[in-house]
Amino acid sequence: MTPNDLVLTPTGLRFRGQRYPCAIGRGGLRMDKREGDGGTPVGTHRIVAMLYRADRMSRPAPWALPIRLGDLWSDDVGDDSYNLMVRAPYRHSHEVLRRTDPLYDLVLVTDWNWPHPEKGRGSCIFIHQWRRPGYPTEGCVAFRRDHLRRIAGYLTPGNRLIIRA
Repeated sequence: MTPNDLVLTPTGLRFRGQRYPCAIGRGGLRMDKREGDGGTPVGTHRIVAMLYRADRMSRPAPWALPIRLGDLWSDDVGDDSYNLMVRAPYRHSHEVLRRTDPLYDLVLVTDWNWPHPEKGRGSCIFIHQWRRPGYPTEGCVAFRRDHLRRIAGYLTPGNRLIIRA
């Protein structure tokens, strides 16, 4: 492990000598992650992208990409674009990335079940803003807005999110 690894612990996420409170999936930590189980998958996951709402914040890092109107993430196991970013119009099940609430104003995309997804193993695990302290996610890892922004400013593609059982 390096100081630039994001390490999930029972007392929060450890990163660069700091500990940050965070929320995980309603299904807890899972060794056998499946689509829709609400679990946060155990393992080592690389950060592969950073997305942000340019209309709500300045670019958090030079490699961050703006979330555009019509950007979606497919979570339909029956579609060839399962667990990939897609564009509207898209008739299959998906998540809207440009949300009206602030949860996805800044999103770190991990390589969980990506770029060659295994159908049903679970769609992308994001790192994003939480709804409120202790409120579970659908499987993602979530932080207070200012903590997420601080963490994102230090990251480069390939940094690791380490989740142990």
